[in-house]
Amino acid sequence: MKEIKVDVAVIGGGPAGLAAALEAERRGAKKVMILERDMELGGILQQCIHDGFGLHRFNARMSGAQYAQKFIDQLQDTGIEVKLETIVLDLTAKREIYACNSTDGMMHIQCGAVILAMGCRERTASQVLIYGARPAGVMTAGTAQRYINMEGYLPGRQAVILGSGDIGLIMARRMTLEGIQVKGVYEVMPSPGGLTRNIVQCLDDYGIPLHLSTTVTRIKGNKRVESVTVCKVDENRKPIPGTEEEIPCDLLVLAVGLIPENELSRGADIEMDPRTKGPVVDNNFMTSCPGIFACGNVSVVFDLVDYVSQSGEIAAAGAMRYIKGELPQCPEYREVIPGDGINFVVPQRLLKDCAEEDVTFFMRVKKPQKKVYLQCISEGNIIKKERHNSVAPPEMLASKVYVNGKGSPEFRIVEV
Repeated sequence: MKEIKVDVAVIGGGPAGLAAALEAERRGAKKVMILERDMELGGILQQCIHDGFGLHRFNARMSGAQYAQKFIDQLQDTGIEVKLETIVLDLTAKREIYACNSTDGMMHIQCGAVILAMGCRERTASQVLIYGARPAGVMTAGTAQRYINMEGYLPGRQAVILGSGDIGLIMARRMTLEGIQVKGVYEVMPSPGGLTRNIVQCLDDYGIPLHLSTTVTRIKGNKRVESVTVCKVDENRKPIPGTEEEIPCDLLVLAVGLIPENELSRGADIEMDPRTKGPVVDNNFMTSCPGIFACGNVSVVFDLVDYVSQSGEIAAAGAMRYIKGELPQCPEYREVIPGDGINFVVPQRLLKDCAEEDVTFFMRVKKPQKKVYLQCISEGNIIKKERHNSVAPPEMLASKVYVNGKGSPEFRIVEV
């Protein structure tokens, strides 16, 4: 087994991992290593040929590939070591990584700090309990995206999309442009799951209908999908008898949500948040295992890649503070409280001695609302107040708060 020692190991070479590795070296790490299982860096951005990336960070409309390339180009002038086609088999709480590839064989990597940046995966048909056969033509939106954008295949001719997540909305437009007839987008919830701009640009602009409070209940077909049955649902998301409709199609695309990729995190006994499905992190994005940090869609599913990169840089800054001995080995925390109208807040906790510091908090609201204030309250005082014309669960809020005092900050949504 090959023995390797590094200052910072980054697991994942997508937008979070790239930003984290570059930031760690910029802050003085002498040996930084990126471990990526794919053949190329960039993660999911490789197959995102649509624009809309980089609006916050670069003030420009870029494709996903262009956004990733900005960071990949910066690697050329660094000493960061990149190991592609490398599978991480195990991560221990003592910051040890076991990995393998065809060049190095088995590797035992001892790390000063580890940054988790494995991204997320899509929910599948088995996770949304659709009855019927298992014919060809049922796939996730990301798989359809890869077939069309990278492999050059059309996965079908008549498509139904289940779920109104952003990838599904983007693929509704993409498939229409390639000549696939999109029969409709069906969403089980009473409100859309994707960004408003994607509803407008990908559905409304192309005349693709969106059916809310409706789901797919059955798939029909032997070797290939022949049709799906859709049905209205009640407030408990239970199918309403008598509302069934059969839609002929040869392709069912699933855009039913994303799950942070945290098998390695759970293997290291890292504390997980049941709301975000990612690790509980502090204001340095350090997990419950000292020296192990989480960023990007591993920590929480973000809606904007700009936030993903930002979280990577926060984690890298924290990793370097840990290596330099500026963070406690046995930290004490105060909790961050998601109050009225807030579903979750990341980071979930602050170091107790973090008394005067700018901290960026990422959060999602529970329901759509118009004309509200986002308030941050600590020790009975309002320390931050932001007005928003509208908020909705798909649109993540990011708020930088100057944290002072020793109280537990609480975020609330308050009507104007």
